[in-house]
Amino acid sequence: MLIRLDPASPLPLGDQIAAAVRGAIADGAVRPGERLPAARALADSLGVNVHTVLRGYQRLREEDLIELRRGRGAVVTGDDTSPGRARLVEGVRHLIAEARTLGLSDEEVLSLVRTGLAGR
Repeated sequence: MLIRLDPASPLPLGDQIAAAVRGAIADGAVRPGERLPAARALADSLGVNVHTVLRGYQRLREEDLIELRRGRGAVVTGDDTSPGRARLVEGVRHLIAEARTLGLSDEEVLSLVRTGLAGR
């Protein structure tokens, strides 16, 4: 799994790491049950602080895409919905970024989603 960071991006480095792993899960490059690189090793290879990697991993954990276990590290969750969930989360992040660009409020975005869910 190749992770590239863009220091010029407005996206925080931890979020860039999470997005790269999310993309790898979504496209099947990383499969359920597979271990991710150790935070310290990944931090060294990227030239960032280990806490930056851990922030990215924590975001993925909050999205239920990985499990963090002491002594075992970060492991992609074991269910087969992970790739689809990763694609969906990435789509939501894209939607939010686009809404921010257009100047929409959170409530306007939620209203659009509710309308979409209602099938109108």
